Amino acid sequence: MIVDDHPVVRDGLRGMFDHVADIEVVAEASDGLEALVMARRARPHVVLMDLRMPGLDGVGAIQRLRVDHPEIKVIVLTTYDTDADVTRAMAAGVAGYLLKDAPREELHRAVRTAAAGGAVLAPSIASALIGRPAAQEPSRRELEVLRLVARGSANKEIARALLISETTVKTHLKHVFAKLGVDSRAAAVVVAMERGLI
Repeated sequence: MIVDDHPVVRDGLRGMFDHVADIEVVAEASDGLEALVMARRARPHVVLMDLRMPGLDGVGAIQRLRVDHPEIKVIVLTTYDTDADVTRAMAAGVAGYLLKDAPREELHRAVRTAAAGGAVLAPSIASALIGRPAAQEPSRRELEVLRLVARGSANKEIARALLISETTVKTHLKHVFAKLGVDSRAAAVVVAMERGLI
């Protein structure tokens, strides 16, 4: 199944699989919610999922698919390769992460590998992951700050509650972002919740 909000992209991807004997495109969807409906109907073995779509985005759809259809393998196919995007997708439980400039043969190989239970990564993503230092867990104090962020507290309120300065709160958040591979408060909360840290 191909999930992308751009019809031209979906058409192009479908064309890449048109004459491949062992791969059949059984469904298409233009956003995450439609992907969930089509997954129930078509029961694909593998989903090629864009990340940034209106409504329910790719990561949200992946999380729901993992619960409703754990047998379906999802490969992210996107133009985005930031640490935050890769981290969120990996935390959601994808079988692969490819960029949209991947050659046709690489896409075919990725679908076959995922269907067989393997994992696939774009070479640039694999290199970045290998070159990245081992992930550190946020400290106890950093998690206290993040729990208050999750409750909607502003930096000033967090500083007052923990008897620290606003500057210290900002420093803790900067460290949390780096350790979780994210670039926003919302993403930090999402990743921390997915990993059971808060």
